[in-house]
Amino acid sequence: MLIPTQQAPSLAVPTLAHGDFTLAHQKPQNFTMVVFFRGLHCPICATYLKDLTQKISEFEALGVECIAVSSDPRDRAEQMAEKVGSSKLRYGYDFSIAQARNWGLHISKGRGKTSIGVEELALYAEPGMFLIRPDNSLFYVSSQSMPFARPSFADMLGAVRFILEKNYPARGDVVYEK
Repeated sequence: MLIPTQQAPSLAVPTLAHGDFTLAHQKPQNFTMVVFFRGLHCPICATYLKDLTQKISEFEALGVECIAVSSDPRDRAEQMAEKVGSSKLRYGYDFSIAQARNWGLHISKGRGKTSIGVEELALYAEPGMFLIRPDNSLFYVSSQSMPFARPSFADMLGAVRFILEKNYPARGDVVYEK
């Protein structure tokens, strides 16, 4: 289980237009927000990422650097970026299932074509959103087992504002021992 305040797992992926991304090398003013998404086959992911792209400037103004990551290969990541329609969002691709497990993400098995006629990958990670401090410690951890009911980006903007204004600490960091 991932625990806020502990070091984030390793994350190294190629990106479409921003070179290789290595989480441990990021130096955001306040946070790196990693948004894991299911992939091109998921219409809910496209809508979700469109919402993020509409708010990315607000996140940047708060010192939050964003990246969206999936297990899709490059060609499918390019198609998703085109569908979403923004060049400001970094897209990481070729995210391995081993890395996804290290991040505590749920893994699903492909079941053929989706409602939009796109084949699912054989295995892929379900969604998750994480805020990571500049020192590479986890601050916020959220993962879903399905594409539905993800944290809203409007709520996350409000949360980040509150966190920064009040110097609000990470929560959920107690490791229970008997």
